[in-house]
Amino acid sequence: MTAGPAPARIVVLTGAGISAESGLPTFRDADGLWEGHDPMQVATPEAYATDPALVHRFYDERRSALARVGPNAAHSALARLEEALGDDLLVVTQNIDDLHERAGSRRVLHMHGRLRSAWCTACDARHDWIGPLGHHPACPDCGTRELRPDVVWFGEVPHGMDRIEEALWDCDLFVSIGTSGLVYPAAAFVQYAVARGTPTLELNLDASDGTSDFDESRRGPATRLVPAWVDEVLADYRR
Repeated sequence: MTAGPAPARIVVLTGAGISAESGLPTFRDADGLWEGHDPMQVATPEAYATDPALVHRFYDERRSALARVGPNAAHSALARLEEALGDDLLVVTQNIDDLHERAGSRRVLHMHGRLRSAWCTACDARHDWIGPLGHHPACPDCGTRELRPDVVWFGEVPHGMDRIEEALWDCDLFVSIGTSGLVYPAAAFVQYAVARGTPTLELNLDASDGTSDFDESRRGPATRLVPAWVDEVLADYRR
């Protein structure tokens, strides 16, 4: 992916694989469970309506776990790439953690929401939130006790789809890092790029469900592959 001039606009999609090396488990286990839970029990509006205590406990525990880990070399490499490319780099992440931001990235679009955010379903306000929600704290804006995790559950529309589609249409390179290729609409982003004739690259520990759609796939841990790829891109820019 380094032949010819460096790509001017890059869209990077990141998934659970980039954060796994920081100590965060991938949400979907090999047996289909999400951190020991059936996703239908903790990641749907219906599950929240049926058992809000379970859903809050699940996300409160994840929020607590996030405080104990930090960004890794892959996150830092993407932040370094943003320093060089500025607005020509957009990181679209399926992850609800804040490790990209803690590494220094600023142009990050969380299509599945953010774990450290609370959404008031009464007044539609969103608030940065690092503590638990299971005790039903009051919304800082309206005072009601209708705060829920600000994450996109199955059956809900991901954030920023118009912006993502525009970026995919305009980019010169699409890169997928640490994704399973199982969760839509993100799994179809490579097909958007292919339809546009945009070069595509996958960096993943194992083959994903969408590997065959990519022009090039590289295998290995994100902490090794991502810094090496960023070095290649930056070397092209310096020529």
